Amino acid sequence: MRAFAAGLWSYRSLLIIILTPLLMLPLPLIIQTQVAQCAFTLVLMAVFWMTEALPLSVTALTPALVFPLFGIMKSSEVATLYFKDFHLLLLGVICLATSIEKWGLHRRIALKLVTLVGVNPGMLMLGLMMGCGFLSMWLSNTSTAAMVMPIVEAVMQQVMSAEGQVSSQQEKASSGICNPALQLEGDTEKEYEKATDMKSSEPVINEVVLTVPEEDHATEALPSSPLNSKYRTHRDHMMCKSLSLCIAYSASIGGLTTLPGTSSNLIFAEYINQFYPGCKSINFGNWFIFSLPICIIVLLSAWIWLHWLFLGSDFRSSLCSRGRQSEREKAAAKVIKDQYEALGPMSQQEMITLVIFLLMAVLWFVRDPGFMPGWASLFPDYPSYATDATVALLLGILFFIIPAKRPTADNYETMITWKEFQACMPWEICLLVGGGFALAEGTKVSGLSSWVAELMSPLGNLPVLAIVTIACIIVTSITEVASNPATITIFLPILSPLAEAIKVNPLYMLIPTTLSVSFSFLFPVSNPPNAIVFAYGHLSIMDMVKAGLGLNVIGVLTVLLAVSTWGTPIFDLNTYPDWASSHGLTNTTGI
Repeated sequence: MRAFAAGLWSYRSLLIIILTPLLMLPLPLIIQTQVAQCAFTLVLMAVFWMTEALPLSVTALTPALVFPLFGIMKSSEVATLYFKDFHLLLLGVICLATSIEKWGLHRRIALKLVTLVGVNPGMLMLGLMMGCGFLSMWLSNTSTAAMVMPIVEAVMQQVMSAEGQVSSQQEKASSGICNPALQLEGDTEKEYEKATDMKSSEPVINEVVLTVPEEDHATEALPSSPLNSKYRTHRDHMMCKSLSLCIAYSASIGGLTTLPGTSSNLIFAEYINQFYPGCKSINFGNWFIFSLPICIIVLLSAWIWLHWLFLGSDFRSSLCSRGRQSEREKAAAKVIKDQYEALGPMSQQEMITLVIFLLMAVLWFVRDPGFMPGWASLFPDYPSYATDATVALLLGILFFIIPAKRPTADNYETMITWKEFQACMPWEICLLVGGGFALAEGTKVSGLSSWVAELMSPLGNLPVLAIVTIACIIVTSITEVASNPATITIFLPILSPLAEAIKVNPLYMLIPTTLSVSFSFLFPVSNPPNAIVFAYGHLSIMDMVKAGLGLNVIGVLTVLLAVSTWGTPIFDLNTYPDWASSHGLTNTTGI
């Protein structure tokens, strides 16, 4: 029986792919309306997305196949929804990310920030969170975690190794070595030689310490999981847990700050542009001003929460650690200093990347900031023609033009090549987002969104903040087991008609829901950064659940505070706008 169950489980994806449409087939066959047919498509895609029985991008192609057969939309109409302004924005951003990764600018930024805040475990955690959060504003959460975690692993292993050396030297004080920190590099080399000869059971420690400073790209090879690592003390283990979790969480939190920071933010922005073209308040400037305080509050709260859980409640020793450093802290400082010095002076390529990076951020911010005229006002005859994608494309193309080195007759090497761009470009996200737009348009055309809005209209008797809270809790729970883009894609076309039905500004519902989708902190499978840090072997599932549950609560409460206070004047949330046109809420669907 057990063998049969195991065999059945191995075919679970195939069973889901076959049984789900068969079980749902009575819905479009018995209730022969477009609403039922679109509901069949929605449920089918939701199940496939949440179970990942098919790749996410393959599931996203379902509307292109099903809608024409059901007569909901023509194939040519569905096809136009798979490439939008969002995709052009993503192309430009990935050009920047490719250059940052290729020339190692991310490592320089991360290491410099850590050297500024100190090496005490508490301050080290805060510095890493600041650096990782900043990087994730502009790079994908996955790339950020994969870039920074090898550096953190090297620091953790070196600190634990240095403490062992200190303890050993204290036991042999008569040996004449009075400052083990000065012997760190030589001792490490001797330990490596000894480990090579004896085939030590801890290969990961040596591999990480020796290879990370020499690697040009921290993401090229993820170190093996140090599941067999031994911690000398309980404090060492707690330090490793806290530093691992701080990378996973800050990589997700930092992305909240900018529209290109996460795919969920971009999907939301494109949804607003597509279905509410009259809404002009969703732009880079307004979003940055609104989300930056949220990011800061959640990051600091996460630091306090993780510090209390794993490092204890002695915050004074962390905040006042500059004047008195232990041997382990001196060892960590030496590792970080050596890695930073190994980078050498900033290269010409890094300078060019940094200049374009800053220029892109400034042009995004001042295009149409909302509180003052932006550069878009220089083209009054073409209002709203230029978008953030225009800036991203313009500067992204420069990476294919600007020479990385002095050109010669035989060689003209640009900042990035097309192959390097292709390696970084998340084409699956492009299809996933396109499928989401097609699904959203199908729910509108078929009348499903209006029918769902009518069904949920009794919620209008509740206070608006209560409805928003319920929506945030629902999406935060679902996104723990489903991908963030898939979750927001499903809920946007449901919540916006609900907001219209109860005469609430749609942004009041959609903004906090979009941000809450990024609060997927409970499990390793909840998002890629969680999985990356979990692979290093310092954490258990319960460690993530314990830390993530508290952080989920902190995140949702912070978002609710934001939309109730400073978000209200920024997006004018207290008024029902003219651009929120009704989609026809009279039930003519026959259901």
